Amino acid sequence: MWSYSKKLEYPVKITRPNAATAKIIVTQIGGPDGELGAATRYLSQRYSAPWGQVKAGLTDVGTEEQVPLGCQL
Repeated sequence: MWSYSKKLEYPVKITRPNAATAKIIVTQIGGPDGELGAATRYLSQRYSAPWGQVKAGLTDVGTEEQVPLGCQL
């Protein structure tokens, strides 16, 4: 289900670095209320879910939260 390839999906060329935008992105990904924190919570809750449909839903939502932030911009 998971594959890892160490290359960018789209070419990136940063012409003007923006510290304010970088701070927002880092907060979303790494903070307790960020995307990665939410994904981890959903995926860990699936192991205690009582029914298969609930497990499937938590897996779907947890995987969706792991979509890179850049794809949502």
